[in-house]
Amino acid sequence: MGKNKFVSDKMKLLIALLTLQCCYAGFHIVSRVALNIGVSKVVYPIYRNIIALLLLGPFAYFYEKDQRPPLTFSLLVQFFLLALVGITANQGFYILGLYYASPTLASAMQNSVPAITFVMASALRLEKVNIMRRDGLAKILGTIASVGGATLITLYKGPPLLQNKQSQQPPEINSLDNKALNYTWGCIYILGHCLSWAGWMVFQAPVVKKYPAKLSLTSFTCFFGLIQFLVIAAFFERDPKNWKIQSGEEIFTILYAGIVASGIVISLQTWCIYKGGPVFVAIFQPVQTVLVAIMAFIILGDQLYSGGIMGAILIVIGLYTVLWGKSEETRAENIHKENTLTKHLLDPTERQTEECAVGVIDIP
Repeated sequence: MGKNKFVSDKMKLLIALLTLQCCYAGFHIVSRVALNIGVSKVVYPIYRNIIALLLLGPFAYFYEKDQRPPLTFSLLVQFFLLALVGITANQGFYILGLYYASPTLASAMQNSVPAITFVMASALRLEKVNIMRRDGLAKILGTIASVGGATLITLYKGPPLLQNKQSQQPPEINSLDNKALNYTWGCIYILGHCLSWAGWMVFQAPVVKKYPAKLSLTSFTCFFGLIQFLVIAAFFERDPKNWKIQSGEEIFTILYAGIVASGIVISLQTWCIYKGGPVFVAIFQPVQTVLVAIMAFIILGDQLYSGGIMGAILIVIGLYTVLWGKSEETRAENIHKENTLTKHLLDPTERQTEECAVGVIDIP
């Protein structure tokens, strides 16, 4: 009975992880469709964050009513900065990169986020690195492979592997003269998106310790991100026509971005991390890239280029190497803790010394 329950729980986790990657993959395609039909690059994330805030806000208010620490000015400043990195820069760079490049490229380069996060955390001394151990060496080599793959994608496009004449890029960037330059800018913007994402995760870690109400933290981040995007819109998106939703396609893309990509995905990912751990969840990230490549080729008519494929393979190898190193490090730390505890319990000399020390302290 216990074994069957274990298998059932594992199957539920597997289905949830595959569903999560399908939701992510769908977001890449839906966002590209939104750009193709003329949705504004500024208005799109604003509507997305409005829907996300309306979904998350009430849950955060009622569910975490007794868990929220008191707000301080310092915390509000940190929420604002989190939003600047994790919402405004992250989503802004992503939508620009997607406009000039392709969903497949964006998804492939996102696999480098764990390696970039490792570099940032190491630079800030939040992550331990020991190159004399296998796990430390694996994390360094994995990072080099991921960065190398991202660099290869940016600098070398290569010939197309599969011919598809039904490309659906925005018309102003579809000319042959602009394609190479647009591809490079697309890669740079996607790299900015990955750097912002990694920076958000590193910066978020100490903030969560001070403010452990995660749903409320996410809601505050969405709120400040929305304010920042509205300020940007005040300068760069003044035409009222661009704010009007004019078709069912536009409604669908905006609702998908807000409800699925922000609401359902956050809840599903939180549950998966709780059940399987962050490393196990990250292992499934490349599944998203494969799904995006297939969907983009069929639905959008995107080309697959040799440089992108080679870079993506390098990034995935780097991802799994970093994850293996992190997993080994955690396992080694757990073994060390168990050995220390066992030694403490079984070593009579150490126990007697501690008992004598306690006795000395207790003497009046």
